[in-house]
Amino acid sequence: MKTFSQGCYLGVLGGMGPMAGAAFALRLAALTPATVDQQHIPTLLRNDPRIPDRSSAYMAGGENPLPHMVDGVRFLEQAGAQLIAIPCNTAHLWFDDIAASTRLPVLHIIEAVIEDLRRLGLPSGRIGLMGTAATLKLGLYQRHLEAQGYECIVPDDDEVERFCMGSIRAVKGNQLEDAFAPAAECIARLKARGADAVVLGCTELPLAVPHALRPSLGVTLTDSIDALARAAIAHYQADQPAERIAA
Repeated sequence: MKTFSQGCYLGVLGGMGPMAGAAFALRLAALTPATVDQQHIPTLLRNDPRIPDRSSAYMAGGENPLPHMVDGVRFLEQAGAQLIAIPCNTAHLWFDDIAASTRLPVLHIIEAVIEDLRRLGLPSGRIGLMGTAATLKLGLYQRHLEAQGYECIVPDDDEVERFCMGSIRAVKGNQLEDAFAPAAECIARLKARGADAVVLGCTELPLAVPHALRPSLGVTLTDSIDALARAAIAHYQADQPAERIAA
């Protein structure tokens, strides 16, 4: 791993929710193959929780978050970011508009998850999905996964509300001790329906299901926070030669 010169920042559009943005920064550092401080990726985290709720915008006619997200991306661009990561799955319902608003490349979290499934030895198979009601109802994961040959298993509306949204709301409310049980129940149900892996397709869900407890669940999990962090690391390892100096 090499060190990075000035002007080589990863811009993180966080705040959706704020704990997920902070967790992304933590996991980015934890997953980076660095041996000294200077080999980590310089990162600008804009962890602004004032962005309107994404699910409410799609499902209940709430305020459109797109102008706020575009403002955030432009803030990061002006601050010196060279790449944008958005640790919020539901925000990717506006991905094309966000990407069109900036000259910078923007990582796509669902593409990162698909790459992570391949890393985990699953180039095909039956994939259980967890996420917000908007993400699942509008098929954000389904259309990308099915285009790559995967079969999707989706919780029914009651399961989404009780287990996915129950867990997500607990994390957003800083009640992490209440978040694991509903998430684990949904994972168990998806596994019982034949899922080869389960996608934690909301960036609150990896916080609800701690890494130490995941082996006990008996199914492969792909974590959208970790997947996005790995995608950012891969980008900087492969695509920033002009900004690196030998360690």
